[in-house]
Amino acid sequence: MLAAASVARTAGSDAAPAWIRVEVSNEPEAKTATRIVEGVIRAEAVDGGLLLEQRDGRLDLFQPGVVLARDPIPPPAALETPRDVGRRVLGELPSGFDLLVTKHYVVCFDTSRQYAQWAASLFERLHDAFTNFWARAGCDVRPPDRPLIVVIFSDRRRYEDHATRDLGAATDRVVGYYNMLSNRVTTFDLTGVDAVKADLQTRGQPSPDLLARPEAAGLVATLIHEGTHQLAFNCGLHQRLAPVPVWVCEGVATYFEAPDLASSRGWRAIGLVNQPRRDQFLRLTDRGWLEPLLRDDEAFRRPDAATDAYARAWAVTSFLIKTRKQDFVNYLAVLAKKCPCEADSEQRRIEEFTAAFGRPDAAMEQAVAAFVVRMR
Repeated sequence: MLAAASVARTAGSDAAPAWIRVEVSNEPEAKTATRIVEGVIRAEAVDGGLLLEQRDGRLDLFQPGVVLARDPIPPPAALETPRDVGRRVLGELPSGFDLLVTKHYVVCFDTSRQYAQWAASLFERLHDAFTNFWARAGCDVRPPDRPLIVVIFSDRRRYEDHATRDLGAATDRVVGYYNMLSNRVTTFDLTGVDAVKADLQTRGQPSPDLLARPEAAGLVATLIHEGTHQLAFNCGLHQRLAPVPVWVCEGVATYFEAPDLASSRGWRAIGLVNQPRRDQFLRLTDRGWLEPLLRDDEAFRRPDAATDAYARAWAVTSFLIKTRKQDFVNYLAVLAKKCPCEADSEQRRIEEFTAAFGRPDAAMEQAVAAFVVRMR
């Protein structure tokens, strides 16, 4: 990644997009020595590194020395149609994929069309709920200016073969993910997961009975969680690759993800009690956890601490949205102004939080805990 301290310029919201065509050197194993990429400069480092955003929203990070030539070009005459975007994505995927275009999404799939339609309807429902929730809260969200891409594999094996390049060793523990660089959600047909596996006659056909199983709740929650990340980074709530604290990103996603087994879709509304996160939070007994959670992202990167960190992020976010919503919206507005690859520090994080909500001390920690205990 571009070193934050070396960033010479970032493209702010008021700056005219600078479209360029760059020739970059390819990896040694590539068939061609160079490739051409066109896009908008989102960040530029003094040493020549570039962060470029392509037309479909994909981000490319080019380190110093990789860019061999660059030339300004006029902006595209017109945006690609959603079907054009989808056809290009299909060209990057294994054979057998088909395309489903909805109001806000382009879904590329090689499972049943019925499953793709169910997943697309879930994401569309989330899209409307997400934008309405933040707009009513007074948050400056905007509709994405391009279709959001979702890739659905027919089974876990094909998904893992594809996802390993993004997730590495964590692939077998994740049923879906949002990639901040590609700007895509990738998952697979959850009706084939061992915990909720349908018989051969209903594989690929998510029924209300199937979705009502407790085992399915976490899987549907994962789709909502990752879809929330995608929306947050495309509606202006967060800026991709900006120094947004992980507790905020994950707190918002866990606040939205709460499953509803009484719903035929497996998910119904925003801000329901997220019982798995609540149970995990209530099992924790250590004190002095709040400031470290806010100060850095280390706990989310450690396998032995991540589950606790997610539960705490959910608890803090729920507490702030339910009791200090306007302050939380104002805090999000401060974070939304941060640019990709911008420098950050632990001190700055604590100062920004304190300015919005007060010092994250033992009294606030106890208030969060009491709030979670009272939740029903």
